[in-house]
Order: sequence, then C-alpha cells, then structure tokens
Amino acid sequence: MIRRVFGSRSFLLSGFLVGVVAIGILLLHPAPSHADTYSTPAAQHPGGIVRAATASEPATIDPSHYQFPVVLTKAQWKQRLSSDQFYILREKGTEPPFSGKYDHNHASGIYYSAATGQPLFSSKDKFDSGTGWPSFTRPINPKAVVLAVDNSDFMHRIEVEDSLSGSHLGHVFDDGPPPTGKRYCIDSAALVFIPTGGAPPQELHPSNPAAGKK
Repeated sequence: MIRRVFGSRSFLLSGFLVGVVAIGILLLHPAPSHADTYSTPAAQHPGGIVRAATASEPATIDPSHYQFPVVLTKAQWKQRLSSDQFYILREKGTEPPFSGKYDHNHASGIYYSAATGQPLFSSKDKFDSGTGWPSFTRPINPKAVVLAVDNSDFMHRIEVEDSLSGSHLGHVFDDGPPPTGKRYCIDSAALVFIPTGGAPPQELHPSNPAAGKK
C-alpha cells in the first residue's frame, strides 16, 4: 500500500515538472501568429516583393518592406480626396453593399483610381457578381494593382491595392467566372469611371506626386 501511494505521488510530481518545463518552452518560443508568418525578413523578399507580376497576374507584396512610388502626407490625401474616398482608400474601409454608384453601371469605359488617376479596370472585364460591389475578372494591366495578404477582422483575404500609392481598392477572390476565375471586388468610392471617348483624369506620377491635385 505504501509503495502504491509513493509511486502515485512520484508520478504526479513527474507530471507536474514536465508541465512546468513545457510552459517554459512555450513562453520562450511562442507559436507564430499570422503576422509573424507573413512578415518575413526583408532579405527574404528583396524590395518587399513576395511574388513578381506576370503577364496575367499582379505582384504580391509585403507592405512592411515595399516602397510605393507615390507618397503623400495624410493632410495631402485629405485635400485630394473626399471623406468617403479617404475612408476607403487610405483607411482601408468598405462601403455598404449595393450602395456604390458603380455596382450597376453597365456603360462602356475605363475605371480609374480615385487616388492616383491611373487606369485600373475595363468595363469589358466587369460582371454582375450579385455581391453589391463592382466586380471584375482582372485588372486592365497586371501592373496597375498589387496584392497583399490581409488577416484583419479575423479573416484571411487578399487585398487589392493601387500599385502607385498602396491605396486600398478592395479584395480579390477565387470565385469569379472564366476566363480567369477571379473576382476583383472593388469599392465604388475607390474608382472614377470615364465613359469611352471621355478625357481621363490626370495621373499622379512619382516625379510629380502633386499632379492632378484637386
């Protein structure tokens, strides 16, 4: 009987010690978070480019290491953009579904960035996704946008950004129609639509970021 009790106590003590050691290891080496697994050292992704653009796919970037060509101060962006545009483009907001002016726009033309004036999407690639936001199968040029991992709001998504300024446009999903199978879900407030034949907005250039300032 004495041996059984002693053995039981030894077993419990051993288990306790193992637990203490395990907790110590976890405290010294915590499990990586989503941010840790994505925010890799700059040397691993030179220039902050995780995956370079191809003839059909935009580049995927690490925003913590990527340098956008056009950089404006918060005050300059507020002067250039409306309050709704600033909320979407610079604060990564989202307009309510079915509220945007371009959701049911079926006219022929080009959709430009409200942030920089560069062309982003063509009406030829627009389709009715039924989601309440303007949706496109692809950008007008793979280099017009860049993609970045977005783990905000407890979700894993791919953010679409204006390649000149890093301004938030929306997200891209793998549930679109042929030929790409992609759905670029974009906020209307992030876009400026110019009908075919219309004069395009003046584009911000890295050498002259104040160009086209409103």
